Amino acid sequence: MEIIYVYTRKRSEFGRPCSFSDRPAKINVDIPPDPSMASGFVLRNPVDSYVQHTSDMSEHEARAARQSSWASQAAALQGSTVRKRGKGYFAPFRLKLFLCFLCATPQVNTERVEVESRGVNHVEGGWPKDINPQEVEQTIRFRKKVEKDENYINTIMHLGALMEHCVKQNNAINIYEEYFGEEETAEVEDEPPSAKTINVISKLTSFFDVLLSKRDPNVTKRTATHLSWHPDTCKKLAVAYSSLEFQQNMKDMSFDSYIWDLENPNKPELVLKPSSPLVSLEYNPKDSHVLVGGCYNGQMAYWDTRKGGLPVEVSTVEVSHRDPVYGAIWLQSKTGTECFSASTDGQVLWWDIRKLSEPTESLVLDITRKGLLENALGAVTLEFEPTMPTKFMVGTEQGIVIACNRKAKTPPEKITSTYSGHIGPVYALARNPFYPKIFLTVGDWTARIWSEETKESSIMWTKYHLSYLTDGCWSTVRPAVFFTTRSDGTLDVWDFLFKQNDPALSLKVCNEPLSSLRLQDNGCVVGCGSKLGTVTLLEISSGLCTLQRNEKTLATAMFERETKREKILEARHREMRLKERARSEGQETEVEEKLVENPQEVLDRARREFFEVIEAELQRRARAETPCLHGKVPGMARTGTRGRDSLPWGRGQGSASAFQVKDRAGDEAAAQGEESQLPKDKEEEEEEKDAA
Repeated sequence: MEIIYVYTRKRSEFGRPCSFSDRPAKINVDIPPDPSMASGFVLRNPVDSYVQHTSDMSEHEARAARQSSWASQAAALQGSTVRKRGKGYFAPFRLKLFLCFLCATPQVNTERVEVESRGVNHVEGGWPKDINPQEVEQTIRFRKKVEKDENYINTIMHLGALMEHCVKQNNAINIYEEYFGEEETAEVEDEPPSAKTINVISKLTSFFDVLLSKRDPNVTKRTATHLSWHPDTCKKLAVAYSSLEFQQNMKDMSFDSYIWDLENPNKPELVLKPSSPLVSLEYNPKDSHVLVGGCYNGQMAYWDTRKGGLPVEVSTVEVSHRDPVYGAIWLQSKTGTECFSASTDGQVLWWDIRKLSEPTESLVLDITRKGLLENALGAVTLEFEPTMPTKFMVGTEQGIVIACNRKAKTPPEKITSTYSGHIGPVYALARNPFYPKIFLTVGDWTARIWSEETKESSIMWTKYHLSYLTDGCWSTVRPAVFFTTRSDGTLDVWDFLFKQNDPALSLKVCNEPLSSLRLQDNGCVVGCGSKLGTVTLLEISSGLCTLQRNEKTLATAMFERETKREKILEARHREMRLKERARSEGQETEVEEKLVENPQEVLDRARREFFEVIEAELQRRARAETPCLHGKVPGMARTGTRGRDSLPWGRGQGSASAFQVKDRAGDEAAAQGEESQLPKDKEEEEEEKDAA
């Protein structure tokens, strides 16, 4: 019977200090014995009891106590060789067995301790006997009296200095600091990059070991479009199979997808039977029995593995996507039933699996922010980070990554920014699990690493491969490692702290193109799906799934450095574009002014400027000829005339200051005028000869 005593108190008394009083113990409940219940008891004989309440004794004391006990018991046995006990006898040869038994079970005799449980009354201490602590006036009067005491002041000053020293010492020295923490971390052995491919489950000793290889069981092979690991055990893998080639679906092609058990890979554990082939398939992280899938015809469906392979509910065609659903992700919600999907029809739809008759919300991926479906970009991949519940990202067919905010007020505001860096579709989009502002995109022939702070270009990128890249993902345990798959069947492992130009390891997984990639949460096993439906699981070596020393610090420094560099380049490019725009606008303004001017006015102005230049040239020549005729010796007139006045271009540099030419057109007109005057100068020179 459980005894419960309830303490009640008024609401007005909450927050007041406790007031304890000294009173003797009293009985709250007294249950008298019931003789009628005695018949229900069963006497147990013998009764074993265990006692742990023993006094502490040192080792030699316990040994001495055991030896004295054994000696007394042995002497008693030797004194009487045969002693009757019940129906049997103690024979002499049994003495040795009894002594061995005593040696094997050491015992220590202790005093019996009586234990009593009783309450303790808490009384405020430190007050003299003549002062009642419950009387506020008495305690205040006593405090004032003590504070005025000179001895009290000196004691407080002395203790204050000691306390200040202790506080400063505590702030200066951390007694819990670990000085040799780095040396205690285990060193990861540097093993050379190597790979070993086997077809059966065996002991894992190589850099990569193939654990399991599963192929689409159907005759017509389909592509393994999406992989999803079981959230709890990681011993099950859900694979979505469909043919994504346009108009290549055959009549007898199966619509089934499968859940594989890694411990029994011979046949699927469960066959999922959708109404249309599944393009995407995801486990619910809160309920491992529930899966959501996006179909080739745009419908959404969900399964409960406890109810079989048929979907529990499927969305109607009228409210679903119009194209294949390439992305379906669960949201972080209290109910654990909300998800959202994206398709190449340019829409993002939010769903609640409890009611798939219609989506709860929709968004059109129109980067012009007009909300027109004909201008929307087709979504190929979808990304959602649980630590950022309102934000998500979409990779499109046009190579543009769209960053969105679900909680924006208006639909145009939900599209926050765009990132353009790929020529073809963005097949993979994933945020770094350690740095959510850093994300990875895979498309065309490269993989690029972006920062949310730089919109115009990526901060890092891989080299251009000869084959197309099809998928990629980050490592879940190392911030500097990511994986990519290629269309030639190669899996690349990149570690940009170790090498930036080439992958740390390239492994030829199969001869057909790889189409999908998924890493376990522990970061040790990666699954690769191929075009022919083969799913290959590979275990990663310890060097790639163990966090290296100072790796987070180095990765943070590299991301910050590259982001800062891209910001500087963006600012410089922006400045150059503004200058170019201003220059082009100025040239356009001049051209417009010239086109607006009347052609007749242009002709009149040119004619006027031409005659002004001719008149100025004639006046200059008249002034130059006057001193030559009157101020020189007659005998020297012929020489001087031929030296200075015969040729217009031989008058020296001083003649240029006689007039000012307004513009380039005037200079050309003056030059033409001088050439036209050249025959006249020759005639004047001949007349001067005849006169002489």
